[in-house]
Amino acid sequence: MEEYVSINQNREFQRVYAKGKSFVSPGLVSYVLRNRKGTVRLGITTSRKTGNAVRRNRSRRVIREAFRAVCPAVSPGYDLVFVARVRTPRMKSTEIRRVMARHLKSAGVLKK
Repeated sequence: MEEYVSINQNREFQRVYAKGKSFVSPGLVSYVLRNRKGTVRLGITTSRKTGNAVRRNRSRRVIREAFRAVCPAVSPGYDLVFVARVRTPRMKSTEIRRVMARHLKSAGVLKK
């Protein structure tokens, strides 16, 4: 399995939001931006609109687990930011994985 690096800095998130391409669905928003690092970098955001701390943490866990399944198919050299929506805590990781794969395929990030 290929590894990924976490995006932690606010300025890195802001750069991806400003310059990246976004893909929206009811359960997940994905931002994709090419980087020069040659690695996959992952950021996950959950707002307070999603719910209390328990729901926000579940959203992050579900998104992380879905990405773990998709990660081997992702080409290196991209920054990916996933934003949880209100429906995310009620969805299963398999549903999120399908949505995530569709977004990444539209972005041209998945390996052929």
